[in-house]
Order: sequence, then structure tokens, then C-alpha cells
Amino acid sequence: MPRHSTRHTVGRWALPLIMLGVSAPLWLHWGEPALFVALNQACLLLPAPVWTGLSLLGNAWGVLAATSPLLVLAPRLLWAWLCAVPFGVVFARVGKGLLDSPRPAAVVDNSLFRLVGEKLEVASMPSGHTLTAFAVASSLYFALDARGRARFAWLWLLAGAVGLSRIAVGAHWPGDVAVGAGLGVLAGLLGNLLWRRLGAVYVQAQGWHLRAVAVLLAATVYVLLDEPLDFAQNTPLQQSLAVVVVGVLLVFAWRQRGGSANAGSSHRA
Repeated sequence: MPRHSTRHTVGRWALPLIMLGVSAPLWLHWGEPALFVALNQACLLLPAPVWTGLSLLGNAWGVLAATSPLLVLAPRLLWAWLCAVPFGVVFARVGKGLLDSPRPAAVVDNSLFRLVGEKLEVASMPSGHTLTAFAVASSLYFALDARGRARFAWLWLLAGAVGLSRIAVGAHWPGDVAVGAGLGVLAGLLGNLLWRRLGAVYVQAQGWHLRAVAVLLAATVYVLLDEPLDFAQNTPLQQSLAVVVVGVLLVFAWRQRGGSANAGSSHRA
């Protein structure tokens, strides 16, 4: 392996450690609750639906919908973040189970900050939505060709916005977001290792692997239309995303039919 490639690989795995180290004052809750209140109030510059919409991109169902076009455009990239999911789930569940730390609504006078949606009081660290967003961002980013990867740096900014949204809606401390971001990157890197071991069969148009993902996306449509995810303000956005997913599934089904017809013609010939 070339020396520069090895250096980049080491730097990549050091990233979550650096993130967690630099953000130590946050997850040690230095300056709290004043910092949380200040950030939450600063986010009042944007209306609540902006922040609740960003939070939807930290919900697994919301991410499935948002990335659904990859099923027909770049299925291998869709698998990239799906491979990170098991690691993200473990990190979130174990962290919340072990720490069981109180959320801002259980500590801070609720009249001092904007609280959107259900009042949550327990299982604060890490922020699961932030963890999901950074797991998706890192897994997609590192799955891209290194030469053109810089064009997709916006993935990190979007993940950061999702994390900030968790403070804006009053659900998490800044430290929860910082830890979620660091663990999310780690989940993405571990998922990337798994993704690189996937065979070509996972992206075959007529294979059952992609068809299973299509079934999962069909379930996503149901979930999006069944009830609001996290916030009532997200209903219009969920409906719009459901339309996108349905469109993707129609294109996928059309390609499946076309592929089957071609295979039948070849067989008869």
C-alpha cells in the first residue's frame, strides 16, 4: 500500500477519536446549561419546521426515503450506509442504556428554551439522530472515489445541521450531539469495512438483495404516510418523500420487468 494511502487510512480512523477528544468540554457538560440555552435560542432565527425537517434526516426511515434514488442510480452507495446501520444501532443502544443521562427538559426550566414536540426527559447521550446522520455521511463520503470526494463535503455540513437541530428542538445537550457525531463517524468507518467486502451480487438488478431493499423502501412509504416521525410539523415533508420513494420503486419495477423480458428473449433465442 502506498505511503500516502496508509497515512490517509490512519487519519481516517483517527477522526472519531479527534472529534471526541476536541469535544470533551461539551460531553463533560462544562458551561451547561447556559451553552444549551444559548444555542437553542440562537436557533430561533429559523422557524421550527426547518429544524424538525433536518431532524427527520437523522431518523432511519427519513434517511431511507431521502437516499432511495440511489436504488436505481447507484445501488452500491445505498449499501454503503446500510452496512453502517448495525454498528450505529449498537452504539446508540449501548450508550443510552449505560448512561441513561437526563435530557435538557428534565433539568432546565422549560420556559427558557424552545421545546418542539414531545417532552423527552431520559436517555440523552448519545444523540441517536446525530449518530445516524454522521454514520450515513461518513459511510457515503468514504465510499466515494477519493479523487472526486471533496465535492461531497456538504454531506458533513448536512450531518452537522442535523445535530444542531437536536439542540434547536430542545431534545439534546451539545455534548450528546458531539458524542453522537464521533460515534456516527466510527459506525460509518466500520460499515465501510463491511461494505468493501460485499460481492457484486448485492447490486445485480435481478438479484434478491436489491429486491429486499425495494421491499424495505415500500415499508418506508407506509411508515411515512402512517404518522408523523418525531414531529407533527414533518407531515408535509414525509408525504413529499413518500412520493419520491414511490417514483423510485416504479422505476425499479419497470427495470425489473425490462430485465426479465430481455432474459426471456435471450433464452428463447
